[in-house]
Amino acid sequence: MAEERPPETPKQRWDRNFNDLLQELRVAQTGVQILFAFLLTLPFSNGFPRTTEFQRNTYVVALLSAAAATAMIIAPVAFHQALFRQGRKPELVRFGHRMATGGLSFLLVSMVSAVLLITDFILSRHVAIILSGLTAIFFLTFWAVLPWARRDWGEPDETEAEITRRREHPEEFEKPTDG
Repeated sequence: MAEERPPETPKQRWDRNFNDLLQELRVAQTGVQILFAFLLTLPFSNGFPRTTEFQRNTYVVALLSAAAATAMIIAPVAFHQALFRQGRKPELVRFGHRMATGGLSFLLVSMVSAVLLITDFILSRHVAIILSGLTAIFFLTFWAVLPWARRDWGEPDETEAEITRRREHPEEFEKPTDG
């Protein structure tokens, strides 16, 4: 029989949520930094002078949105440093969540713009727009549609009131034993 863990305190839950958020941001940060580095070097490549005005404008959108994504994905670390040991973990988690969401939004714009730039350079504009639109749909499906559709999977985190009630009245939460 598996041993049941004691309920988390609100502080433990906020700490866990913050650690989970940091792990997720590490994954996103690596991808956005690689994309940003690629975009930073692109104007120095031999083929860049042959780009059209549309391609250069698309490049600027990709570059600036990658910069914004980088800033927003790294922002929770800076915010944590500013609030270190002030007991403001709930505020930090909420801020980090908003920054991560914004950062992923900018990353989506940057990825689609980069696909548009490259496909427009090597294919026709019509095909490039179709492929970029499909790329956007693909990302939105996995980053927004599926998570939204499946948001009710599993048990939600207990609220602070439920945690307090469980701690103060454990007898109400004891499972009946076969006897």
